[in-house]
Amino acid sequence: MRLAGAELIDSREILPGQWLQDYRAPEIVAGARAGQFVHVRTGDYSGLVLRRPFSFNTIDVASGTLSIHFRTIGRGTEWFTRLRPGDRVDMLGPLGRPFEVDPRSRHLLLVAGGLGIAGVRSLADEAIRDGRQVVLLFGGATARDVYPSSLLPDEVEYVVATDDGSVGHHGFVTELVEAYEAWADQAFACGPLPMLRSLAGLAATRRRRLGVASLGRKRGAGRPLPAGSAQARRKAFLQVSMEQNMGCAVGACLGCVVMDAKGAPQRVCREGPVFAADELEWETAWQ
Repeated sequence: MRLAGAELIDSREILPGQWLQDYRAPEIVAGARAGQFVHVRTGDYSGLVLRRPFSFNTIDVASGTLSIHFRTIGRGTEWFTRLRPGDRVDMLGPLGRPFEVDPRSRHLLLVAGGLGIAGVRSLADEAIRDGRQVVLLFGGATARDVYPSSLLPDEVEYVVATDDGSVGHHGFVTELVEAYEAWADQAFACGPLPMLRSLAGLAATRRRRLGVASLGRKRGAGRPLPAGSAQARRKAFLQVSMEQNMGCAVGACLGCVVMDAKGAPQRVCREGPVFAADELEWETAWQ
């Protein structure tokens, strides 16, 4: 984790009320991984005290640049839309724990709902770079909410669902999973809580429904892996990136807590934002 200045390179509205910004921040991107995030301070000190968390939308270590994707929902995010190339902001990062891809996985299924695309977008780049095949399932309310395919690597198979059927599959993005879950070695998701809860239910019954074997036995198989460890998360079929309001983003304020399967609090900013789906309590822990 480093505190450094970042220079805005480009800012554009890619969807109604949704912005994509590129920053030059070599100190921040060094060592950054898909699934992590930055905590950014606005330059307006007249009431915007708290930093804003943004997932790494893309990471380019060679050029020292990163991008963030956000929706304008208040004074803080609106302030960012007024920035111009050359302006600088204060960033803290990389923060949080990243996605964990098993080295043996060749087929990755990414599932995004709405702005949740920002949570999985950089994983697509990492996977393509490492020679893996990627299918991205995206769900939006209408055609006007669909993430532009031009912003994805050409190698990604991109499948869209819309609630109103105005483009792609008519229905929820979770309804597309059945066609790909047997193909996928691992799945990674970010989006609204109901979507993640539905995906967690599918993942929990996947082996029974499909008869899909695990990736194989390793030396020491049979010994339980510590819950929440990188090794346990790599073994899980589904990992989820949680979206919670954050205050400090360093684990002190406890404002972003979710509950694990044993009823213990987990800080999204520290133990997450990425979790194995089976780590979390999905039914009653938080709403």
